[in-house]
Amino acid sequence: MNRLKLFLITPIFCIQFSNAQRIDKEIISFQLLKEPVFATELASRNYKITVQSPYNITKDDVLRQSKEDYQRQVDNYQTNVESAKLEHTERLKDYDAEVKKLQEKYKLESAEYSKLSAVEKIAATNGAPVLRIPSRPVLNIPPVPVYRQPDLKDALIVDNKILASQMDILGFSKGGNYLDVTIEMERTNFQDNQGKTFANQPTRIIGKQNGTIKLDKTYFSDFAEVASVPTNEINLNAQEKRFLQRTMDRTRNILNDNFGYQTINSTVTLASVKNKGEYDDLEKAYIYVTTNLKKLQAKSDYAPNKVAMENMQKGIDIWKNSLTKVNYQDKKAVYNQKIGEYLYFNLIRLQVALGNYQEAEKYLNELQEHLVDIKLSYDANLELKRLEEKIYNN
Repeated sequence: MNRLKLFLITPIFCIQFSNAQRIDKEIISFQLLKEPVFATELASRNYKITVQSPYNITKDDVLRQSKEDYQRQVDNYQTNVESAKLEHTERLKDYDAEVKKLQEKYKLESAEYSKLSAVEKIAATNGAPVLRIPSRPVLNIPPVPVYRQPDLKDALIVDNKILASQMDILGFSKGGNYLDVTIEMERTNFQDNQGKTFANQPTRIIGKQNGTIKLDKTYFSDFAEVASVPTNEINLNAQEKRFLQRTMDRTRNILNDNFGYQTINSTVTLASVKNKGEYDDLEKAYIYVTTNLKKLQAKSDYAPNKVAMENMQKGIDIWKNSLTKVNYQDKKAVYNQKIGEYLYFNLIRLQVALGNYQEAEKYLNELQEHLVDIKLSYDANLELKRLEEKIYNN
């Protein structure tokens, strides 16, 4: 691994707000080798990946299904026409009855109105009765089915070998089976909830090192929002294709978190709060994190990296503990909503920069629960959206 020779720390701006709090921001560039949960000796870093999924679909399958759907429409066409005629007949009956009812009502109201004196007619709120006849129902004959070639761009033309080829484990070579990974993937499940579309795709990941199971866990069972409209208003094929890719990307990241050796070249913007005395702990946390970020080097089994990460965690723990002091309802509190915003953004930014996306997502979810009380600026909202994209696309 190449050793990091330069770290750049650049002050970019500061923000002042109520209660004499001042927040400064700095950009820190760093490089590190992210060690996996399960280490593998260098000589044994080879792997094979097997994917088991319902997605063994070819171009011929898509075309055949399209023709079958068209033939089904042709077979059902005459029945649909007869159904449309019957429905029209029923609507005409209802229409005639409604017209008759309206005419009788008009006749009665006109008779009553004619009995009024001229003065009473002028004083009448609604004026003279008016007969309003609704439009006559129109017979809507369904169009004759026309065959159209399916849009192969949205079709799920994949198979298990293609899905497996999208997986790689950093620091390992393909071939061999010292690390043997099996991915058991279900088909995407869609559901409607409060007018929106949600989806999940339970995926079991089994990782064996030299025949010993190190990882056996099912992920992605929770439903996530994929569209702000219900399923009948979206292209389900296109959505499933995108969601499948998202699942593959997240699976790859889980494999690398657990087994891969990832060199991370990253830049992170971290904030520090200035107010002598009241925020000494937060300043101490900032120093712990930034000074130890600078000590990291992209080396495997490098002892100083372990010490630096342990010391950095001291700063992270101070930030986490400080969140319990935040009073989101009192703007004049020392630890007010602005301090809460500052702490959450630092924790999310740092974990994203370190490649710890699951940890970053945890803080993101906590922040989102407090957004009723935290009024983010336009720039903060934009940054939050960018952080969300990084988290959810990994």
